[in-house]
Amino acid sequence: MGAIIKVKDVLNALDQITGGRCVKQLDDIFSGKNKFVVMKSSHIPGKACMELPGLICGDLEARVKKLAVTMTLTECNIELAGATGVDAIVAHHPIVDAANSGGVTLKGYLTLYGLSVFELHEAFHGLHPGIAYIHGHKAFRVDIAYGNIPGNILYVGRALAEVPTIGAVLDRLNEFMGMQEEEKMLLTEKNVRNCQDICETNVATGGQLLVGSRENKVGTVIHIFPHTGFSVEHLARAKQEHPEADTVIASISRVGKDSDLVKKAKELGLNFIVGNSHAMEILENGLPLAIALQKILPEVEVVLFRERITSTPLHKVGTNAIRNYADYISRQYLVTKNRGDE
Repeated sequence: MGAIIKVKDVLNALDQITGGRCVKQLDDIFSGKNKFVVMKSSHIPGKACMELPGLICGDLEARVKKLAVTMTLTECNIELAGATGVDAIVAHHPIVDAANSGGVTLKGYLTLYGLSVFELHEAFHGLHPGIAYIHGHKAFRVDIAYGNIPGNILYVGRALAEVPTIGAVLDRLNEFMGMQEEEKMLLTEKNVRNCQDICETNVATGGQLLVGSRENKVGTVIHIFPHTGFSVEHLARAKQEHPEADTVIASISRVGKDSDLVKKAKELGLNFIVGNSHAMEILENGLPLAIALQKILPEVEVVLFRERITSTPLHKVGTNAIRNYADYISRQYLVTKNRGDE
């Protein structure tokens, strides 16, 4: 019989993986000693979030037989965990009451299903070179607070020998992320639902070349993440710091052809590739984390929670019964504001 694994053992495993970055006592939160305890705010009243890498909710002495790794905690994650015997969830992104638990308080919802929940986010970033590797380069510089902005990540790397051109980068992304399989899954759904207008995140956000040609050589890569606050000024500075750079890769988040970043890259003589979107981070960061947890805690069953988000025209959503229901409710109670029953 294997060892009994508890929530505190999962916390210790996460602390081991992150090199001691997890919160383990109250002093870690309020003393300022743990630089991965950070506030995130757009200055929208009441919407700030404090990242607390480690255990967010749960009993340290509770037993863990089955553990799920996910990217962002949602009510769908909680329901899937409750229905499939998961005892604990490790989420990459920070967790906030109601926002990550279907509009209700976390503690009540998680306690109902006996779930313990952890988060990591910034404490996990910068631990491995995987995202750079998937995009075809080996990072020799990793800055997770470029321009002194926490979370503003910059990689600078040299292209791998097997990835000599822009076309090779794009082909590599398709292979690693299983884009043929994603396209087949989408086609199957279109056929089953008899709707050719369904869109799906992974397929819709595949790699793109915005500046340059597939035949262009790749030497040194400036790898950026636009949603973290990486600006045109940051790009110009990075190019100045690394004048040998010839290619920009933007991943996790995306930009369009008319983006100022793209215009600046063209001005600086840089190729510009849009790489994997945020939807693929569950494979880039989530899967290595899940496998690491499985290796450290072999007695625990570790699974990966993945999302598929689709866009469907209203007249094709669901069954006739549910569409008729929705039409009735919208007509009788939402458009005409009739609060009584018929």
